[in-house]
Amino acid sequence: MTADALHALDVGVALRLAESPVADFRALADDLSLSVSTVHAAVKRLKLAGLVRPSSAGIGTVNRHALLEFLEHGVRYAFPAVAGAPTRGVPTAHAGPVFAEEMDPSDALVWEDPQGTVEGRALAPMLPRAGRLAERAPGTYALLTAVDALRIGRARERAIARRYIRRVLKVQPAHRSSVA
Repeated sequence: MTADALHALDVGVALRLAESPVADFRALADDLSLSVSTVHAAVKRLKLAGLVRPSSAGIGTVNRHALLEFLEHGVRYAFPAVAGAPTRGVPTAHAGPVFAEEMDPSDALVWEDPQGTVEGRALAPMLPRAGRLAERAPGTYALLTAVDALRIGRARERAIARRYIRRVLKVQPAHRSSVA
């Protein structure tokens, strides 16, 4: 991997910026339980990838169309997900909050966490300490669980996740008009 290649945690940084823009690296680092240097490096990679635009004030602004395109068409290939062994943790993908009304959370996927409340198969989170997001940044938590559904879900789960992400990002796909 080159120094300029996106890292999985960069997706979490982009989602937090899209969900709640912040003016400085310290605030973003605190929200995501990351170091300032880690966030700075992530934003640099996101800018190189065209997912964040430089701005005169603050960290930058998320290129929502590019982020949506990457999430819908690239994230599952760039950062493939594999369900692991049974464990206790924080629900994600089809067991996450985005799917609470629409899916049966049986056979849950979870981010391993000894303080988690759900038993399920482990899924490595894209963001270190992602389990803390449910309390620290619930909107980003919901977005990241939807991204996990894009990475590992079946067609119905991916469709629900796409609709949710489009609604939160307030953007529709830029390509031809087609059914979600």
